[in-house]
Amino acid sequence: MPPAANPDLEAFRRRALTVIQAHRKLFLFEGILMLILGMLAVALPNIFTLEIELLLGWLFIIGGFFRAASLFSKRHMPARWWSLASAVLAVALGAILIARPLQGVITLTIVMTVFFMIEGVAAVFIALEYRRYLPNWSWTLLSGLINLGLAFLIWQGWPSSATWVIGLYVGINMVFLGVRLIMTAIAARSIGAAPA
Repeated sequence: MPPAANPDLEAFRRRALTVIQAHRKLFLFEGILMLILGMLAVALPNIFTLEIELLLGWLFIIGGFFRAASLFSKRHMPARWWSLASAVLAVALGAILIARPLQGVITLTIVMTVFFMIEGVAAVFIALEYRRYLPNWSWTLLSGLINLGLAFLIWQGWPSSATWVIGLYVGINMVFLGVRLIMTAIAARSIGAAPA
């Protein structure tokens, strides 16, 4: 069934194309930034692996403190103590990641593998949906397939690759995300007004 057969789908398509067209410069800027950061991460994977792990530790600590602080004004909130326990756990996890970065890197490598698998599958399905609307949908498909390949390769080198794999793979992921965003911006320039 062609997309024009369903008026709701066609209206959604026109709105999506309008949004992509309106924000194509933002897509382009974000794509260039991701491409540059990705190339740096590929060039310096050990440093980026450690920095990502430490950043995540600090995010857990800061998020835990903000969550705990917000609970003090909500004294009668249901499950308040469970929420407070969750905030304390986040702070403790962040402190462990910062105090023991090597163990954190090993754990994060496992988490990143799962992330790449999920993101790869999602990108493949996004690409299959984009192919009806954008001529450069194959870049999104390639990005998803590469993420799935990266997840497989992590397991092949486990555990010796844990000290550098996060920085390298996040860098590769950022390069392909950057290319995907740049190609979306280029395609959006040629879309113009969506046909009625």
